Amino acid sequence: MSRAGHVAPARKIVAKPATERLKIANELRDAYASLVPIAPIRDRLPAGDVAAAYAIQDSNTRRWLKDGRRLVGRKIGLTSLAVQKQLGVDQPDFGMLFADMAVCDGEAVAAGRVLQGKVEAEIAFVLERDLVIEQPTMADVTRAIAYATASIEIVGSRIANWDIRLVDTVADNASSGLFVLGNTPHSLNGLDLRNCRMNMTRAGEVVSTGVGHACLGHPLNATLWLARKMVEVGRPLKAGDIILSGALGPMVAVKSGESYEATIEGLGSVRAVFA
Repeated sequence: MSRAGHVAPARKIVAKPATERLKIANELRDAYASLVPIAPIRDRLPAGDVAAAYAIQDSNTRRWLKDGRRLVGRKIGLTSLAVQKQLGVDQPDFGMLFADMAVCDGEAVAAGRVLQGKVEAEIAFVLERDLVIEQPTMADVTRAIAYATASIEIVGSRIANWDIRLVDTVADNASSGLFVLGNTPHSLNGLDLRNCRMNMTRAGEVVSTGVGHACLGHPLNATLWLARKMVEVGRPLKAGDIILSGALGPMVAVKSGESYEATIEGLGSVRAVFA
């Protein structure tokens, strides 16, 4: 997915933090187009400055919206302890989902659409009501959800070699890439999303397994966290929004020509295919 041996060098922090944040935002956007990852950005910001990282993410969100991209939802990242262990982080994050990131079940993904692509299986929710009130409760969240479905997130990183910490992934729109939603919607009634099992296969071989409670104890816990966070940051969730609630198992690196199928109990299956 990336061009071997081509990594943009890191730069030192400049005198004006806002200027440096803008430069990082521009470099991340350039990496989407060039397919050349950049060096980790965490050392260019004050140590552990997650607020600065979200400012970079928001700068690119505003730029993309101005350029005509349509915001259709959010993704929650780093909700699985297995994924947190893989990446060396200890808290969730969020990123924006745009309409041009959606891929149909079984649709071939062209090489180069995602930089350093990996896949992970998740439970997705689609809202039928706004969640704009401060401190929404679990009752508010479940009432707002129209349906759930199986999904595969095709994550990517504009940071070379996935050498990321929380600041790096937050700035990089939570390492977003593409997403695939299953075609069968399911009401929450009767679903056991806490104990549902997940299996992901490649050519019939199991490559990732998980369970609903791997996602912050319950996928709806993650969704509640997101709903409150979105109100806090001024981008509340609205009717029609898609929510990728977080990985149920470890990420798996992908290669061209491979096909992955994720099956989640009660929700059916969904496929991600790479041309």
